[in-house]
Amino acid sequence: MNVGDIDVTVISDGTLQIDAKTLATNAAKDDLSAWLSDNFLSEMLVYPLNVAVVRSGGRTILVDSGLGTEFPGFPRAGQLAMRLDAAGIDPASVTDVVLTHLHMDHIGGLLVEGLRGRLRTDLRVHLASAEAEFWEAPDFSRTAMPEPVPQVLRSAASKFLEMYRGQLKPFENEHEVAPGVTITRTGGHTPGHSIVRLESGDDRLTFAGDAVFQCGFDKPGWYNGFEHDPEESARVRIRLLTEMAASGEQLLAAHLPFPSVCHVAVADNAFRFVPTVWDY
Repeated sequence: MNVGDIDVTVISDGTLQIDAKTLATNAAKDDLSAWLSDNFLSEMLVYPLNVAVVRSGGRTILVDSGLGTEFPGFPRAGQLAMRLDAAGIDPASVTDVVLTHLHMDHIGGLLVEGLRGRLRTDLRVHLASAEAEFWEAPDFSRTAMPEPVPQVLRSAASKFLEMYRGQLKPFENEHEVAPGVTITRTGGHTPGHSIVRLESGDDRLTFAGDAVFQCGFDKPGWYNGFEHDPEESARVRIRLLTEMAASGEQLLAAHLPFPSVCHVAVADNAFRFVPTVWDY
């Protein structure tokens, strides 16, 4: 798709399965069951993993990298390298990587040789300073993640920082990566969680990372078990969705059903997911 003069390719890294309880740790069991039933979903969710490739101003930017193939418990994920090839995108053409945060399902693709060995040596990796600092000694006290996820997250982030430290381009609150491509720290989901905003001419699109999940439209106050500050995450989500409903811009997020591109509408005291017609 195009956002003005900016070219965007949405790529599915595949899917993984996750217990639906993780999406709503502060919801009553009956309320969660009713929401799942209303949305034709089961207690074990199929969780999409979306990645984007953005081209602007002569730069090719990979936004997040999926799960990779180091986690054998998720055989349907880790498809990024294969699907870059299928889309005709040479990993060696990628000049920049933007990471919304350092959870393993966003950095795992960069850790596997099938992709890492094909990236250029002068690759620039952009992430919030607060994110890199947090993962040096992460605090999981406010999360509600099943075991052994916390240790796996810690291990993956540590490995990533060790591997890419020399290529990191940390920013404080906001940074323009390429013309019309700006990364902005929101916090909440993790201390350095960030979104990527694209703007060209009259067109706008926001890659929201993990600020919005499938239930986040009609249940924006539900806490996700992976959120390191659940209350702030809910505030970030409501603020972002309110803003997008008012502006009419398009939304893309890491865990919405592929290809994920949608608009946001206001519905009573919450929001509504409005899919964009996918012309392919």
